[in-house]
Amino acid sequence: MGSADKLKELEEELARTQKNKATEFHIGILKSKIAHLKKAIAAPKRSGISTASFDVKKSGDATVVFIGLPSTGKSTLLNALTGAKSKTAAYHFTTLTVVPGALDYRGAKIQLLDLPGIIAGAKEGSGRGKEVLAVARNADLILLMLDVFDPLYQPKLIAELEGIGVRVDKSPPNLLIHPKLRGGVNIHSTVPLKNLDERMITGILHEHGIHNAEVMLRQDATVDEFIDVLVGTRKYVPSLTILNKIDLVQPQFLKAIPYGFVPISAEKNQGVEEIKEKIWEKLKLIRLYTKRRNEDADTVPMMMRTGSTVGDMCDKLHRDLRKLFRYAQVWGKSAKFPGQKVGLEHILQDGDVVCVYKR
Repeated sequence: MGSADKLKELEEELARTQKNKATEFHIGILKSKIAHLKKAIAAPKRSGISTASFDVKKSGDATVVFIGLPSTGKSTLLNALTGAKSKTAAYHFTTLTVVPGALDYRGAKIQLLDLPGIIAGAKEGSGRGKEVLAVARNADLILLMLDVFDPLYQPKLIAELEGIGVRVDKSPPNLLIHPKLRGGVNIHSTVPLKNLDERMITGILHEHGIHNAEVMLRQDATVDEFIDVLVGTRKYVPSLTILNKIDLVQPQFLKAIPYGFVPISAEKNQGVEEIKEKIWEKLKLIRLYTKRRNEDADTVPMMMRTGSTVGDMCDKLHRDLRKLFRYAQVWGKSAKFPGQKVGLEHILQDGDVVCVYKR
C-alpha cells in the first residue's frame, strides 16, 4: 500500500470514529499518524516539473496574498489597490500565474499577490491547488476573497489552508518539545491540563519515533496543537475576509452572514480605501524615523512591527549595530519625555524618532 492510500485509509477511519471520552486516545493517535504521514509525503522530492510561475520573491515591507474561488474579483481588486495589470474577465481561471502588485500606504511598500482561484480539494492538488496555497505559507497576511453569492465558502477556504499547514488567525501554541538521547518522556506543565494527559502525549511522541523528550506546556493545548508543534512545519498567518460584489444584493442580506468581513465592490471601486486601512491594521506595521546627532530626522520611515524594540531596529539597520550599541535617544509616543535615553529593550511606537549612539 502506497503512502497516499494509507493516508486515505487513516483519514477515513478518523471520519468514522465517534468522538467521545472512550475514543479520545485512539483519535489522538490517528491524528498523529496522519500528520506524520502528511509530513513525509510533503517532503521535497526531485522532479522535472517546473513550478517557476509560482516562485515569487518577497519584496517590500510585507507580503499579502489573495486566496479565493475563481471569478471572485481578486484581480479586479488588485488592480484597484495597486494599478497592476492583472487580466480580468467574467470567466473562470483567468489568472493562471502569480500576478504581483505594490501598494504604497502610509510609507509602507506592501507586496500584493493575485493567485489563481482555487477549487474544492486544492490541498490535495486539484487545479494546481497545492502550488497556489503554498504561496500563502510565506505571506504576512491572507485576504480571503468571497463572492457575495457564495458567502458561506469562508470555512472551506480556511480548511484548504489548514490542510497544507497554514493556521489562519491563530497563534503558535505555547509549548516546547525537546527530544533527548535518554531518560524517557518527562512532562512539565505550568497550567492545569484538560485536553492532554501523559498517556496521550507519550503515545503521540512514540508515533513520531520520539521515546525520550522534555515536554513543557504553558497552556492547555489540544491534541491538534501539540501535533502542530511536534511536526514543526506549521505557519501562523492572520487573515482578512473580503466580500465582493455587494452592490448586487440588498443590505439586509449582508446582515445574515455569520462572520466578520469587509464589504466591497471592486468593479465600482467601493470599499477600496477601507481595505487599505484594514490591511495596515492587520499587518501591525509601525513607522519609525532615524536621525543622526544634531541633524533632522529622516523623512522616509523605516517599517517595523508593533512591539518592536530598539534592538530590533538596530538589527534591521546593520548586523553589527547591536554589538556596538551604547544607548539611544527617542522622541515620540514611547518616550516619557523628548530625547529620552533608552536601552535595547525599549519598545517603540508608531511615529517614534530614534537616534542611536555607538561605543
